[in-house]
Amino acid sequence: MFDVYITKTSKFLPNKVISNDEMESYLGLINNTISKVKNLILRNNKITSRYYALDKNGKATHTNAELTFKAIEALFDDEFTKDDMEVLSCGTSSPDYLLPSHASMVHGFFTNKSVELNSSAGVCNAGMNALKFGFLSVRSGNSKTAVCTGSERFSSMLLADRFEYEVVNLKTLEEQPILAFKKDFLRFMLSDGASAFLLENEPKGKNPIKIEWMEAYSFAHELETCMYAGGDKMENGDIKPWSDYKSDEWLEQSVFSIKQDVKLLDVNIIVKGADCIKMALEKNNVKPEEVTYLMPHISSYYFEDRLANRLVELGIDLPKERWFINLKDVGNVGAASAFLMVEELMNSGRLKKGDTILLAIPESGRFSYALAYLKVC
Repeated sequence: MFDVYITKTSKFLPNKVISNDEMESYLGLINNTISKVKNLILRNNKITSRYYALDKNGKATHTNAELTFKAIEALFDDEFTKDDMEVLSCGTSSPDYLLPSHASMVHGFFTNKSVELNSSAGVCNAGMNALKFGFLSVRSGNSKTAVCTGSERFSSMLLADRFEYEVVNLKTLEEQPILAFKKDFLRFMLSDGASAFLLENEPKGKNPIKIEWMEAYSFAHELETCMYAGGDKMENGDIKPWSDYKSDEWLEQSVFSIKQDVKLLDVNIIVKGADCIKMALEKNNVKPEEVTYLMPHISSYYFEDRLANRLVELGIDLPKERWFINLKDVGNVGAASAFLMVEELMNSGRLKKGDTILLAIPESGRFSYALAYLKVC
């Protein structure tokens, strides 16, 4: 087995930074009405800026595959070229197409050579699963290098016109033409962008970071679906898939929109997440005081104190002074969030030899969690 190092990181955040006041000028107004929940959501999540792969007319400026390609391009130099890439492992919850796979479409932008591909689906853990595929490939000796990415292009799914048919249908049914909170909520949470890691079996570069271990947990066996797209939740908790709807219902009910059961999220996301941190640390014999930086991917600062308090309840000493989160500045970029946190810290000049990072990434899809323990060499 070989040691695995993150030797380079990169990112691509499209266009210019977008403030809270500008959001609906890009996404549009649903039913020509300013959202009644926008200020409440922004006050809770404390996000102040984000990025969209859109212009002000709502026209896409980049595909998800293009965002990912541009992030990967930034990894290349004289020491590591596009022809040195052996494995390309890409994770996203917002691929451009049902088929072909996301990684295949990203590879299509290169004029290099044949590489091994992996596409990871899911929600926020799609990026971590992509990282684990690359980690295991290099660790096993299957490859000497692997490029792993996390990316999202949520903005095109959040445009006002995606919900107009649903609003018109509600008016026809003489119901309030207000978008359900489970959909409107996410319009003010999500952001676009991509980030990439180069994994190698030698500690190259200025600040190589060794991946000590990775762990993953799922609670789908005991909890129902919380975040979903391409279907809708029934009263019994099951998800009815898009293919079981009539085609006109896809628009009338915004079947392809991203939705989240916020009540289910509130009850479970922190409790299960803290439990997973405890299990992972104990399994790998890491004491909390050995962690220099905790990097929790939280979708909203609303959860920050709750996670801190839950860790204290479990006897885990990881105070917020040792946390590193960049949600406020880049928004919730789903599968790219873990990558963007590591990329920012790695290039901040703050890291020193021996520092450790505990990545803790939750996924509310059906409550999955991924963790990684990193050490600066």
